Amino acid sequence: MKIKNIKNIGICAHIDAGKTTLTERILYYTGKKHKIGEVHDGEATMDWMDQEQERGITINSACTYVYWSGILKKIKKNKINIIDTPGHVDFTAEVERSMRILDGACMVFCSVSGVQAQSETVWSQLEKYKIPRLVFINKMDRIGSNYFKVCDQIEKTFSRKIIKIHYPLYKNGNFIGFYDLIYSKKIIFNNKGVINYHIRNIDYDKNNFLLKLRKKLIEELVNPYDYYLSKYLDNNLKELEILELLKKRIIDCSIVPALCGSAFKNIGVQVLLDYIINFLPSPFDRKYYYYDKKNNICNINKLKSFSGFVFKVINDFYCGLMCFVRVYTGIIKVGQTVFNSSKKNKYKISRIIKIHANKKKDTNSAKKGDIVALIGLRGIKTGETLYKSEFCFYEKINFPNPVISYVVEPLDSSEQEKLFVSLKKLSYEDPTILLSTDIESGKIKVSGMGELHIEVFLERIKREFNINFKKSNPKVSYRETISKHSKNIEGKYVRQSGGRGNYGHVVINIYPRKIGKGNKFVNLIKGGSIPREYIKPVEKSIIDSLNKGVLYGYPVIDVKVELIFGTFHEVDSNENAFKIAASLALKKALTLSSPIILEPIMNVNVTTPKDYIGNIISDLSSKRGIIYGTEENNKNYIDIKSYVPMSEMFGYSTSLRTITKGRATHTMSFHSYKKYSK
Repeated sequence: MKIKNIKNIGICAHIDAGKTTLTERILYYTGKKHKIGEVHDGEATMDWMDQEQERGITINSACTYVYWSGILKKIKKNKINIIDTPGHVDFTAEVERSMRILDGACMVFCSVSGVQAQSETVWSQLEKYKIPRLVFINKMDRIGSNYFKVCDQIEKTFSRKIIKIHYPLYKNGNFIGFYDLIYSKKIIFNNKGVINYHIRNIDYDKNNFLLKLRKKLIEELVNPYDYYLSKYLDNNLKELEILELLKKRIIDCSIVPALCGSAFKNIGVQVLLDYIINFLPSPFDRKYYYYDKKNNICNINKLKSFSGFVFKVINDFYCGLMCFVRVYTGIIKVGQTVFNSSKKNKYKISRIIKIHANKKKDTNSAKKGDIVALIGLRGIKTGETLYKSEFCFYEKINFPNPVISYVVEPLDSSEQEKLFVSLKKLSYEDPTILLSTDIESGKIKVSGMGELHIEVFLERIKREFNINFKKSNPKVSYRETISKHSKNIEGKYVRQSGGRGNYGHVVINIYPRKIGKGNKFVNLIKGGSIPREYIKPVEKSIIDSLNKGVLYGYPVIDVKVELIFGTFHEVDSNENAFKIAASLALKKALTLSSPIILEPIMNVNVTTPKDYIGNIISDLSSKRGIIYGTEENNKNYIDIKSYVPMSEMFGYSTSLRTITKGRATHTMSFHSYKKYSK
């Protein structure tokens, strides 16, 4: 299959907008499966994990592939690689690594709820990677649905031009289809099998308002281009040129087309597939870049041999370590040798697998644009680059830092090592899970993105490794920083033991940085007062020492350390002596610079019926929360947006259910660190 006929897309949205239901319909209408599985019945193909089926939510981003030739089967067959991403904020990292390798995306919005908290997070990820997208306004069959209002809300929230491709069609108050203003078709759906639609041409003589909408749509498309604009004004703009222009503007992300439908009622899915293969980019249409040995940015077209990016790693029960790879250039074959640009490791490819949810199918090769899984590549991690002959590496994925921790210990002390090995093995899959040792108790500490995130992770440990353990109350990931600068802080390490001794001497300055700027080391040594070979050990010692602050042992963030002077001994100086001297200087500098505690602040968005606004605002304020906005979601619901310290949010789901009798929902994501004050 030609590269231009391959599409790599993600289905993404806020939780409960209908992503997995939509994916299930795509599998059915493309012939990938012959029975529709429902999320609420625990039968959705893409939600194959036990916990996903029990909870009715997507936890892992699942891959599959389908083939589609268009509603009328007049288009050349296209292969669509699909990634169904989670919608819950705790699993943002799953969405992040999926976005990293997509060529296009379908963003799903609920026609009643509109733009929700996680919608904003996902949209910002799409913007970060400049991914062309379609918008699918789902659940149009529900009472209170409003296609036009949601489109306007998306446009206002994200400052992105939304082109309304569809105009909804109702009969006796029921949503039955839509007018397609690009193809000038009236499409009505029913529930009679795979061919569940009737297509008719729009009679613009009888529907003059639709003609006006189409003209307005075309004017939006041609407006930035004088050539097309003049052709349109002269009535010489051809239908094919309109389609070409729509694709061009989608790919350059200057517009986002909006389609409508109801995945649950099987309305609009086939039309969405047509738009995916006709207007979203293929790997051929996107411009990608890589870094060479000298760290120069190069166009991907320069590479002829295989190169691929590892965006996900999992431990499969039957196959062992599986790494999911997006192939960017060349061809990879079974038996071929590839290299890891990060570690310079060499691997021989023993198996290449096509993935459909949790089902696997062996293949002999994969080419540019394919998404496959490779088996048996030991030691490989998420974000690393594989190549065959021409060295290259792709930009890694930056994952958010964990914000909440639990201490865990086995019920049977003899299983302590087994528990640690199991935790380490499973955390290898998830870069946002961090394992460490609790300073106070010496027990294993598991850190993650939220209560649900860690709960799901630990539940997998119980089920997959058959280990019983108990966990303590969650702990907040506090940080330390300094509130003033200190200069000329000296650290000296001198030891004499009869023979060759140890001598290291450094002088540093330390400054606070703006919160969120990170730590920075600056070498200001001049004249060789410290030999060059000792500078790196000093830097490493300072960076390592910042992992443990002087107040309560929390990591130190947002400081700048300058190495300004030092002395050495020609015989006694060595790397270890300078490391110890640097560590002593840093601890002294931190102590003298008025250290303070920082706490994680969460962005909390509560969607509630209007009746409970006062109670919720009062409750959030009692938790040291700052309300920064309220917004009407629809007629009866309000979004309350606030910043609340993480330490105040434990058990908030239960508290919110009590206040609102179970009618309100909330989402929570990390916002920033702030000085602790209580």
